[in-house]
Amino acid sequence: MTTRVLIADDQPLIRAGLVALFTAAPGFTVAGEAADGEQAVALAAETRPDVILMDVRMPVLDGIAATRDILAGDADPMPRVIVLTTFDLPEYVYTALSEGASGFLLKDTPPDRIISAVRAIAAGDILLAPAITHRLIETYADQHRATSLTRSRLSELTARETEILRFVAYGLTNQEIAGRLVLSEATVKTHVKRLMAKLALNSRAQAVVVAYESGLVTPRSDRDL
Repeated sequence: MTTRVLIADDQPLIRAGLVALFTAAPGFTVAGEAADGEQAVALAAETRPDVILMDVRMPVLDGIAATRDILAGDADPMPRVIVLTTFDLPEYVYTALSEGASGFLLKDTPPDRIISAVRAIAAGDILLAPAITHRLIETYADQHRATSLTRSRLSELTARETEILRFVAYGLTNQEIAGRLVLSEATVKTHVKRLMAKLALNSRAQAVVVAYESGLVTPRSDRDL
């Protein structure tokens, strides 16, 4: 199966390099390239990519706003967004994840790791180690509390869905959760899909943010695992 990648970056050299990288990589095709966030939103709607590599600082519309607009659309399936930037700033990471991005990469990441990252994201993984996620949440969760609507939706989760959301927030994979709960991986995947639909979430990373902001889990509660 071919993964279709949309590349959004305002620097022509970076854009050309990424286009060449994914054109040459087996199993990938370039769906399009955008020079600003507005173009990225339009091309995402037109080409329906599987994964979007999104720069943060772009003219017309920045990458965070573009991510928000794209993931607020009605695409089915929804594209997965990887924020790609030279700016290693925690607030960018946190905001991107809050808006539904599935991961975060710096532009100095080696080409082979970029390819591996896009493959992982296309398969539904989160592109942040649990330790990094926890550190970000510890820094910013108190400043970005969950809305009353989100807290209300959390109350709609079943006991099993709530339990699985906690494990997702701790960074466990579906396979690891299945082992903990003595369930099949397919059953866990179904529960994750349902809880994300109830919470109106677009990515596993966004589920992590909501779990921490709502107080369902705390930055240090992983010690109880």
